[in-house]
Parts: sequence; structure tokens; C-alpha cells
Amino acid sequence: MAKKTILIVEDDAIINSMYKTKLGLDGFEVLSAANGLEGLEQARKEKADLILLDVIMPQIDGFSVLEELKKDKKTKDIPVFMLTNLGTDEDKEKGKKMGAVDYIVKSNLTPSQVSEKIQEFFKK
Repeated sequence: MAKKTILIVEDDAIINSMYKTKLGLDGFEVLSAANGLEGLEQARKEKADLILLDVIMPQIDGFSVLEELKKDKKTKDIPVFMLTNLGTDEDKEKGKKMGAVDYIVKSNLTPSQVSEKIQEFFKK
């Protein structure tokens, strides 16, 4: 099976690096972006198999990035996992309605658990 590519869009450098390291160790090709604008550019330029998308970021927040991704025919079919600390039901509902395939609250799961969720997703 070819290596799956994951794009992490996360403005917190420590969190970004932590997920990048963990997913890389688990055999994924990992790209990262430090903000929403960069994330959109990367998504349009590179062929990611999955995007991990933070919500609260400078310039463009994750919901706006998700909306843009879903409008663009080149990126609309890329599955998106929201990865955020916004854990309200409203936020989860909003993410799902906008087309996110999963909504992960960072504080609830370790990077290993997130990696397992991603691996499960690709087995489907």
C-alpha cells in the first residue's frame, strides 16, 4: 500500500511538531502548515489523503478553511478531521455539517490515539 499523505494545519508549533513526529513514525508522509492560508495553499498544491485541521488560527480559522476546501473541485474530496480544543456540541455539529469526516478534541486524545483513528479511517 502506498504511503498516505496527511496535511496538518495547526498554528501551535509544538502541537504541529508533535503530530508530525508521531504520524511520521507511524508510516505516514506528513506535510504541515502553520496557518489557514498556508493550509489552503498546501491542500491545493500537494495531494493529501487527509487533512488534520485546527479551528482557532490566525488569518483564516479552520471552519473557513474547511468551507474553502469544500468549494474547490480540486480539494473537495479530501477527507478532513477537525483537530481542535473547541469541544462544544455546536462546534462539532458545525464541523460535521460543513463536511468534516471527524471532529477530534485535542485535549481528549493523545497523538497516538489520533494516529489510530486515522489508521482506522484508512482501513474503511
